[in-house]
Amino acid sequence: MSSATRTSGPVRLTKRGRIVLATLASVLLSVMVVLSGQITADAGSASGGPALATVVVQPGESLWSIASEVAPAADPRETIALIRDLNGMQGSTVVPGQSVVVPLSS
Repeated sequence: MSSATRTSGPVRLTKRGRIVLATLASVLLSVMVVLSGQITADAGSASGGPALATVVVQPGESLWSIASEVAPAADPRETIALIRDLNGMQGSTVVPGQSVVVPLSS
């Protein structure tokens, strides 16, 4: 019986292997940069965003009346859009007793 012995030498990459390795490194670096940017953006928006308050909807109130009350100098349509974004609302319907996060006027 003949036993073949294999001597291990340094690992050599083919051209295709180098391309795959470089692409993988680039993708990982890109993901790290994007995640780093999002973390930085989230931290910046938390401290530099508008002041917020929570309002409990009373009977007869609508988003229009709430927007007019919390930001009387602003266009109610813009304030309503901001309220909807802050609360993840799909529509403009609110019900009495519902808590709604609203921006405070500056």
